[in-house]
Amino acid sequence: MSASSAAPAGPGSRKGLVVVALAFAAIVLDGYDLMIYGAMVPALLQHPTWELTPADVGLIGSYATFGMLVGALGVGALTDILGRRRIIIASIIWFSAATAATAMAPTPELFGLFRLVAGIGLGGVMPTAIALTVEYAPRGKQQFYNAMMFVGYSFGGVFAALAAMALLEDHGFRLLLWLGAAPALILVPLVYRHLPESMSYLAGKGRNDEAQELAREYGVEVEVRSAGGSKKAPGALRFLVSASNRGPLALFSVASFSGLLLVYGLNTWLPQIMRSAGYPLGSSIAFLLVLNLGAIVGSVAAAALADRMGPKFAVSLAFGAAAVTLVALSLQPHAALLYLFVAVAGLGSIGTQILVNGYAAAFFPAWARGSAVGVTLGIGRIGAVVAPIMVGLIMESDLGFRWNFYSFIVPAVIGLLVILAVPRRTAAARAAAVAEERGAAPVRQG
Repeated sequence: MSASSAAPAGPGSRKGLVVVALAFAAIVLDGYDLMIYGAMVPALLQHPTWELTPADVGLIGSYATFGMLVGALGVGALTDILGRRRIIIASIIWFSAATAATAMAPTPELFGLFRLVAGIGLGGVMPTAIALTVEYAPRGKQQFYNAMMFVGYSFGGVFAALAAMALLEDHGFRLLLWLGAAPALILVPLVYRHLPESMSYLAGKGRNDEAQELAREYGVEVEVRSAGGSKKAPGALRFLVSASNRGPLALFSVASFSGLLLVYGLNTWLPQIMRSAGYPLGSSIAFLLVLNLGAIVGSVAAAALADRMGPKFAVSLAFGAAAVTLVALSLQPHAALLYLFVAVAGLGSIGTQILVNGYAAAFFPAWARGSAVGVTLGIGRIGAVVAPIMVGLIMESDLGFRWNFYSFIVPAVIGLLVILAVPRRTAAARAAAVAEERGAAPVRQG
């Protein structure tokens, strides 16, 4: 059972931007890590002693995403014990240390192992950052705040592309990895000092006064789980797999699978795909830059549309844009249109996943939100694992660069269909679902 206790809106509501900024910075590191690997692919294939094939590079790319799957699935249970603030701090330290180890890896086997370990830490950052951002967002602006936070992913991609264009050819890929590990030295103290704990976590631990104080300070609402009812309140995971929730949870998981397949397939392989189409290394990395710039602009605009028209409409539109754009890219259009289509593909891939995450976070109650996003992202990470391997095999098969784009159209269409199937969920419906699970009538506090 959950209930909302309102806090008055006012200047304190702007403090939610502090949460957005800190979560944004953490997601920048996540985005940098993904995009820098895509930028490094040509250099890894040309390493003088490692003798890697495209399939090998695709497999190594999947190691980090498999680690993210483990981290995302594990974060739900850990946040119930440790809280979201501690989880995000530990995750940043974990993946930064592992990224530093990757930079020093002497063999491709150790390189891949450290990428996997780094992925576990990265997997814990994203669902925690999403849950905190949505929880501290003003009512009616949840999707917009989530998008402002999550475009950090694309900013990380922009930084990665710029760093690769400036440094990769002369200094190699190891320096690029060090650049991904170093910011934690500044970010961890800032997060420790300024990031608040989840209000729903505090309320769940019986620390209601602290939760209410944070609600007043940040000008938002806190959902408090009632102690009433005939049964013990369900755990988040048991709540999510109850009859009322398992269907939507499965649909969001499939949508996340499709979105992450697009994200990791394009960002890992786009430079090499464009090189196979005849573009030089510098130009092919520039496509990665355009992809992420398109995601930044498109995601914020689509999130504003989601708050106004509803997240289902915005996510469906983004998946549809991805499918149409991928068809257009396979036709190798004129240069000006090519860059435009790559930018729209940024919205259709990264932007779509941002919207899916925000939709899932807003769909479920606050106390189950971290677990819900963790599960949908965790299962969705299977798409992230599959994508680098799938494209690597296509690249090795000599089918031609167009088949890489063809392989992305199917998940875009699947994502569109499952989002259209997500049922409408109101606050009253969420309360009824909790009451059904507990065998009790809804109770409102505050």
